Amino acid sequence: MDAQVLLKALVDKELLKQDQADKLIQESSAGQKSAEDLIYENRLVDETEVAKTKSQLLKIPYKKISADTLDKEFLKVIPIETAQTYKIIPISRTENMLVVGMVNPDDQKAQDALRFVAKQLHSNLGVYLISHGDLDAVLKKYSPFKDEVEAAVRALGTRPGRKVGQAIQLEEGTAVTEEAPVIKIVASTLREAVNVGASDIHVEPEREKFRIRFRISGDLQTISEMPIELHQPIVSRIKVMSKLKLDENRVPQDGRFRSQVSGRDIDFRIATFPTPAGEKVAIRVLDSSTGLRTLNELGYSDRNVKIAMEAIERPFGTVVITGPTGSGKSTTLYSLMQILNQPDVNIVSLEDPVEYYIDGANQSQVRPEIGYDFAAGLRQILRQDPDVIMVGEVRDVETATLTIHAALTGHIVLTTLHTNNVVGVVPRLLDLKVDAFLLPPAVNLMVAQRLLSKLCPKCKKPEPAPGNIAEMIKKELEKLPADVRAELKSKEPYKIYRSAGCASCKNKGTAGRMAISELLKMTPQLSEIISAGPTENRILEEAKRQGMVTMRQDGIIKALDGLLGMEEVLRETAELT
Repeated sequence: MDAQVLLKALVDKELLKQDQADKLIQESSAGQKSAEDLIYENRLVDETEVAKTKSQLLKIPYKKISADTLDKEFLKVIPIETAQTYKIIPISRTENMLVVGMVNPDDQKAQDALRFVAKQLHSNLGVYLISHGDLDAVLKKYSPFKDEVEAAVRALGTRPGRKVGQAIQLEEGTAVTEEAPVIKIVASTLREAVNVGASDIHVEPEREKFRIRFRISGDLQTISEMPIELHQPIVSRIKVMSKLKLDENRVPQDGRFRSQVSGRDIDFRIATFPTPAGEKVAIRVLDSSTGLRTLNELGYSDRNVKIAMEAIERPFGTVVITGPTGSGKSTTLYSLMQILNQPDVNIVSLEDPVEYYIDGANQSQVRPEIGYDFAAGLRQILRQDPDVIMVGEVRDVETATLTIHAALTGHIVLTTLHTNNVVGVVPRLLDLKVDAFLLPPAVNLMVAQRLLSKLCPKCKKPEPAPGNIAEMIKKELEKLPADVRAELKSKEPYKIYRSAGCASCKNKGTAGRMAISELLKMTPQLSEIISAGPTENRILEEAKRQGMVTMRQDGIIKALDGLLGMEEVLRETAELT
């Protein structure tokens, strides 16, 4: 489909702004991705709306697909390579008819591939137009991971689960990494990690075997265990792909590589770590199509999105995001960068490492081992005529001072800090030797957040809140601003939700994660507190005066809406009360 026709239709429906459409045409003509792929990757328009618009333009009916209704064996009607390459999936089949879903039914190559499949099956064809998201959900069901790994292990003459003593190999050359079964195991593992939405892969040697674990929605899960004799060849293969030294296993090494998986560009960040049993490898999976999200998609309430937008629309000043490791700080930074990323804005970032690439932003990775740390990079950034500066993390006195001065000289600065909540941001900056009188003009907004598990929408069920929890909910909600409290009146009597687990969530009861957050603005009142000598209690009083919704309150509201489990909210925010 002609990109301009689709974009015009989306603009006419007010699903896309004209300046966004112009930018998409410019980016697609300069790169190798279509405007539609860019819409999907950057989440500019709901994918269902894009599919429905295409359906109207092409006069091909749109169909919503549920991956749960399709059997794995049935999916083999169309080979996975064909499904991935041409974005085609089977929907149903009768004796004389094969019905398929296509993301691009007007693609001539996809049509040719589909005709070939139909000819092989001696079937007529029926076609529906489907969305990118539904295609991805179905592709994940193919998941031939275990079969592929077992076949590869058998090809090497070993057996999964067989106990083998670890032996020293005196002549371990690079040739072993080129064995096809080993390449197959590594490729299948990486593809499976992307398909199930894993954020990390761990390859961990033990005395008699090694295991592969994925971190999915914050939890580590064992995916496979294999004979220890396969460990070194697999590690060597990963090292070859990431251009690490094969003969160095005494010290940790870092590397990265990029590959296409299921039609998406995925970055893999590699870190090796020596152990007595062999090298452990941690692989961070960086999928820009899932990592680059809007604030609403992260779980920010409309109220908090409005506060954040007001902060970054000011001509200069710092937005500080805080939280423990794994709380989604970097993802929130990227969300803000995407909002600010306009043709007339020069964004320069310092990151450790660059996790997701954003077209139009100038991203740089610090390398402390050669003296290029955050402080050194900040001095250079100011010579790059930036409008927006992103500093991955404020870790030391020099970086803190330079960050604050960058904001004072007319720049929007986005950065992160390690504190438990927003009340701790000002004291932490003062600990880092930032002068108190510089903070009010330099800091616009302080944000704290945590990531909690979302309840599975398929199996969650409401139940009355037990007496002690109902009392705790009531106590917290009474502290809310009057307008927010009024909106929650309809929730009485309070109900909480539980998920028992189902096939859709693989009996976990959860599906994905969501942020709970609290935002504190710099105000004249807070400025006076800082000048007079800030304490956490005085800052907390100012937060209440502003009507700040705390992380615990934000979590309780989301739990009452059935998005989060109330017990997890209360447990994870217990230290914040």
